[in-house]
Amino acid sequence: MEFQKLLGLLETSSWRVLIAAVIVVIAALIVHRVGAAIIWRISRNHPVSSAVARRCWRPARLVLPVLGLQVVWQAASHTLPFISTIRHGNALLLLAGLTWLVQRAVSGVAQGIVAQHPVDVEDNLNARRVHTQTRLLARTVSFMVVVAGLSMMLMTFPGARQLGASLLASAGVIGIVAGIAARPVFSNLIAGLQLALAQPMRIDDVLIVQGEWGRVEEITGTYVVLKIWDERRLIIPLQWFIENPFENWTRKSAHIIGTVFLWVDYRMPLAPLREAALRTCEAAPEWDKRLCLLQVTEAGERGMQLRLLVTSATSSLNWDLRCKVREALVDFMQRDYPQFLPVTRAELTGPATPEPSPPAPPAPVSTPGV
Repeated sequence: MEFQKLLGLLETSSWRVLIAAVIVVIAALIVHRVGAAIIWRISRNHPVSSAVARRCWRPARLVLPVLGLQVVWQAASHTLPFISTIRHGNALLLLAGLTWLVQRAVSGVAQGIVAQHPVDVEDNLNARRVHTQTRLLARTVSFMVVVAGLSMMLMTFPGARQLGASLLASAGVIGIVAGIAARPVFSNLIAGLQLALAQPMRIDDVLIVQGEWGRVEEITGTYVVLKIWDERRLIIPLQWFIENPFENWTRKSAHIIGTVFLWVDYRMPLAPLREAALRTCEAAPEWDKRLCLLQVTEAGERGMQLRLLVTSATSSLNWDLRCKVREALVDFMQRDYPQFLPVTRAELTGPATPEPSPPAPPAPVSTPGV
């Protein structure tokens, strides 16, 4: 009798539910294809909308059929075999798909905003600011979306809710332990928000960190990648930038003043050196024509120290300019004023003339036989 009842259900309700599920899946895929084509055509000239549409295409293809199936399973009879398990599994899949969809939508918005502000232009200060804020905020929001999605998926299990209720009494101790364990994660998360809002550094900024010169190549949710001038990468946690001072050479502008030091003899005339430095700067494409100043900064016992200030649009150009000017001034002095190069003087005196010694007394003369 029970077998005949089960067979009757399979012949009636189950088949109708399966047919409805197939129809819903096909209809959802058709709606997805048509809707995607319409949205792509509408958002073709809008970078942000176009990026969101491209990023959400795959998760939407999963969410729409699963959403339709969830409606079918909820409308089905409670007497169908395994219907509760099917509903729960479909709900988990739907929550996972929605989490994926929202995460991809956030990534699409960030990608569209970044695409509107290219950094390969001469004045990219505002673009680098937008890139840094957008990427940090997008990673933070994506992390929160994933946490929310996993929490909602866990809440669908009755056992998980009961476990949470049983652990509520010991929440104080668990909270302390979890807080200590998760301190690096949350500190980096908060540091990322601070860096995104306060903007002490941006993508492609020139930083001096622990004596290393480099450019900010990447900012993730937990660390910063600094590309050193010799192709090395320095990985620094976000929290380090909140707790420690560092130099930012491109905070307001990429323009920079560089220094060239020379030691020369006191007799060296300064006017020819100033003219040679100015000629070198004017011939160098790295000079931005703002400053070329030669000054005496120190006068020691062996010579005087000269400091030449030169300016460039970026720190990389300024390094090349400083090397060119230094080489040109050394070559100029070797060619035209070699006698005024730094020398070490020493006064050499001969030994004192010795006083003549008194003559020796004559030796006694011995007489033979005496």
